[in-house]
Amino acid sequence: MSALSIFFLASCSVWLSEAQTEFKRVAEENVTLPCHHRLGLLEQGSLDIEWLLHVSETVQKAVITYSGGHVYDDLNEEQKGRVSFTSNFLAGDASLQIISLQSSDAGKYICKVKNAGQYEWARITLKVVEKPSKPKCWLEGELLEGKELSLQCHSASGTAPISYRWQRLSEDEERTEHLPPTSRVNISNPGQVLLKNLTQMSTGLYQCIATNEAGQESCVVQVTVQQAQNIGMIAGAVCGVVVGLCLLLLVVRLTIRRKEKKRYEEEEAPNEIREDAEAPKAHLVKPSSSSSGSRSSRSGSSSTRSTANSASRSQRTLSTEATPHLTPPQYSQKETEGRETEPKKVDYANLMKMGATLVMVPAQSRAFQTV
Repeated sequence: MSALSIFFLASCSVWLSEAQTEFKRVAEENVTLPCHHRLGLLEQGSLDIEWLLHVSETVQKAVITYSGGHVYDDLNEEQKGRVSFTSNFLAGDASLQIISLQSSDAGKYICKVKNAGQYEWARITLKVVEKPSKPKCWLEGELLEGKELSLQCHSASGTAPISYRWQRLSEDEERTEHLPPTSRVNISNPGQVLLKNLTQMSTGLYQCIATNEAGQESCVVQVTVQQAQNIGMIAGAVCGVVVGLCLLLLVVRLTIRRKEKKRYEEEEAPNEIREDAEAPKAHLVKPSSSSSGSRSSRSGSSSTRSTANSASRSQRTLSTEATPHLTPPQYSQKETEGRETEPKKVDYANLMKMGATLVMVPAQSRAFQTV
């Protein structure tokens, strides 16, 4: 056989086919990476199929293989149970199916088919994109007329870039409306919108939409602007209620203390020493003329009735001059001190000059009698 014939046979035994494509899928979806060959009709026992994932230039992982009549699909722990051949790989279709895509599934895949010294392979680039996670909406600022309010929106995960857009919803949430004229969007942070000079017209429902190439998610926040007067009335009402409660507690406390004090006085009353009532005041009574005359008659005088009457008058005169006149206060004072007032001595010579007649009468211990 000539050298030309040998070269022709050698070139026919090595048949090479290469294809390269790119796929982009959303996370959680399924994808089928194609790989077709024509080597299955040769020797069935020597057919080998292998799918590899190039994580980087130097690192690659085996995804699924067929060799020696067996399929091995648990080679990669992260893709275990999610990869398989789509159809009859022996007949020429060695496509790879991946279900429930994850971001870690992205990369460059290589399909290699070998049989009877012939090789075929395909290269496919898979991109996995994630929709934005449901964004979080919140408010920053005061919900008062004339104040400023900031609307904030942010998605925690998702394939970049993520764009944000704010819009206003109608009351029935069936149609969208434009933002108030005084609103301003933060260019450096599109998820933030500033509402200036709030009015009652700013009250409403606002929606934030986060979007990327994989899809979109949204959140809603309610804005209710309050009047300053209403705030003052509410604050006044709250203060009034607080003051009323304080007064009520004070009244209850005073009532309890008063009852305790009254009970204490009732319990201590039997232990107190009571003073006797003040003795009645003494009344001064001047002895009558008849009693004085009786005492004179009992003295045994032998004078006549006229002489006795004269003596009685003289005695009254003597008693009046001899005994000092004591007013009730003076007498009371004298009696308090425990001393008796003694009558003054009478000058009988002067009495005789005045024509008085001496009569013997019993001595008077007191000029007045206390009743």
